[in-house]
Amino acid sequence: MPVRPNNLMRLHFIVFLWGFTGILGALISLEALELVFYRMGLAAAILWVWAFWKKKELRIGFTKLSMYLLTGAVIAVHWVTFFHAIKVSNVSVTLACLSSVSVFVSLLEPVVYKRRVRMQEILLSLLGVLGLFLIFQFEGDYREGVLYALISSLLAAVFSVLNGKFVQSDASEKISIYELSGGWLVLTIYLLLDGSFQGGPPALQGFDLIWLFILGGICTAYAFIVSVDVMKELSPFTTVLTINLEPVYGIILAQLLFREKESMTPYFYLGTGIILSSVILNGYLNRKMRARQRIETEI
Repeated sequence: MPVRPNNLMRLHFIVFLWGFTGILGALISLEALELVFYRMGLAAAILWVWAFWKKKELRIGFTKLSMYLLTGAVIAVHWVTFFHAIKVSNVSVTLACLSSVSVFVSLLEPVVYKRRVRMQEILLSLLGVLGLFLIFQFEGDYREGVLYALISSLLAAVFSVLNGKFVQSDASEKISIYELSGGWLVLTIYLLLDGSFQGGPPALQGFDLIWLFILGGICTAYAFIVSVDVMKELSPFTTVLTINLEPVYGIILAQLLFREKESMTPYFYLGTGIILSSVILNGYLNRKMRARQRIETEI
């Protein structure tokens, strides 16, 4: 099925919003776990209200419900490790390392979709690994952040591949609602057992509430539905390679807003450039493949 340009534009806009989440994570005073608790709770609440207002069909079987809730837990841990990486390093390092999600997807997708491994994906993934090596090798002060960002990247690959399967049989808003609710439920249980709620929910400071509404409403609730929906036409590998543009938007914004804190060595920018070149190569190779397929079909 041909990919409509409209869906590609929607995906790129969502990627810009995701690039902005790193900035919001740095601005919000909360620790990563508390931040994600508020983010997922707010996003889930907005989606539930929207679904009832639009009279969306939300009935679901127990098996699917279990899968969506568990996937939501994966997403929660992905976001916790993502924001923790920002807290212990910076926005630029975290977003650059998150691009390695394509490496993990190239390994997971053939298993989940039961198809052969494509050489194109392996080569592009190796290119991403080279970029990551440069970042890790020459940004020694941020190694803890790199480690957490890579864990976050692996988890992002897991739920991207799973959502690629889920969206084939369910509406994107239904998937989004149950996954976000599942992630928030897991975090709530953990914080209750951990004793973090003994004095009440985590306190907000300054503009935290405003940033959280932007993060939970626009960058999560809206973006999550659209990102799942575009998977109906785009493969998970193509989707996550496009998502590799997230560091471009995020790093530019971070450099403008935080300046000295985001100043990196030339090797960081070289590594980031190598990772992002996989996006350009993937687009070029995919266009050639689709053109060849059209010719073969006409013949």
